[in-house]
Amino acid sequence: MSIVVCKEFVNESKDMRQGYCEGMMRLAENDPHIIALDADLMTAMGMKPFAEKFPEQTVDCGIQEANMVGVACGMSAAGMIPFAHTFAPFITRRACDQVFMSGAYAKQNVKLVGSDPGITAQLNGGTHMPFEDMGIMRGIPTMTVLEPTDITMLNNLLPQVAQQYGMFYMRLVRKAVKKVYEEGSTFESGKAVQLRDGKDVTIIASGFCVSEALEAAKQLEQDGITARVLDMFTWKPLDEQAILDAVKDTGAIVTAENHNVINGLGSAVSDFVVKHTPVPMEMVGVQDEFGEVGKLDYLAGRFHLKAEDIAAAVHKVVARKQ
Repeated sequence: MSIVVCKEFVNESKDMRQGYCEGMMRLAENDPHIIALDADLMTAMGMKPFAEKFPEQTVDCGIQEANMVGVACGMSAAGMIPFAHTFAPFITRRACDQVFMSGAYAKQNVKLVGSDPGITAQLNGGTHMPFEDMGIMRGIPTMTVLEPTDITMLNNLLPQVAQQYGMFYMRLVRKAVKKVYEEGSTFESGKAVQLRDGKDVTIIASGFCVSEALEAAKQLEQDGITARVLDMFTWKPLDEQAILDAVKDTGAIVTAENHNVINGLGSAVSDFVVKHTPVPMEMVGVQDEFGEVGKLDYLAGRFHLKAEDIAAAVHKVVARKQ
C-alpha cells in the first residue's frame, strides 16, 4: 500500500456515484465480461453514462432486487463478472436468500453494491436507512465485506474486486463524501490503513466515521491524549494483525461506525479481541435503533456519530484503562 492522507478533510468535488460510474467504465473498456446490473436505480446511481456507452454490458432488472441477484448469479455461472447495485437495505435484507443460496453457497463470482449506507440515506428515512447491511453480509460464508472511504479508495479497490473471484459486498455512499486520501494512494483489501499514530488509545473507524475519528484525535490532543486512528475499510476479512498491534501498543480501543453496533464493526473487533488480549473497549455507532428522516448533520448528532461522540468514548475507555 502507498497512502497519502489529505491535510484537510473537505467534501469531494464530485459525488461518489460518479466515481463509481467512471471506475466501472474503465473496467468495462478493458474487459467485456464486466456487467452492470441495477434495480431501476441507474439514474439515482449515476450509471446512465455506463449504460449509454456499454449497452451490451448493462442490465436494468427493474424493481426486482431478488431477481436481479439471481440474474447476476446466472451470469457469473456463464463466466461474466456482474456488479449488481441497489439501495443497501434491498440488496441485503430483501435479497438475502438469493445472495446466500444462488451466490455464496453456489460459489459464484458476484459483486454486490449497496448504496446510501446508514445515515447517508438521509431523507429516504428509516425504511431505506440500513444500519444492519454489513452485519447481514458478514454472516454469509466466503463473503468479503468492504466500505470504501472516498473516491480515491473506491477507484483503487474496484479493479481488485473485479479481479478476485468470489462474493463481495460493498456499501457505497451515492453523494459527496469527505476526501481523506490524495490521488494515487493504493490500498489492499483486508489491510487496515493507519492514518495517525498514538500511544493512549486506538480508534478503529470505517466510512463516514473515518474523518470524524481524525477530527476526534485532534480534539483529544488538547487533553493530552494521543490516539492511533485506523481505517478498517474491510470488515471481513478483518485485519487481525492491525488489531493485535493496537492492543499491544495502546491497550484500549474505540470503534466508530455508521452501522448498528450489534453485529457491526465493533462486534467484529470485540469478537477478535476477547479471544486474544482483552482490553477496555467502547463502541460508537447506532445503538440498536431504526433510522429516521433527516439531513446528514442532524442524523450524525441524533445517532451520536460525531467527532465529539468519539472523543467522549475515548475519555471513557482511557479512564477504564487506568
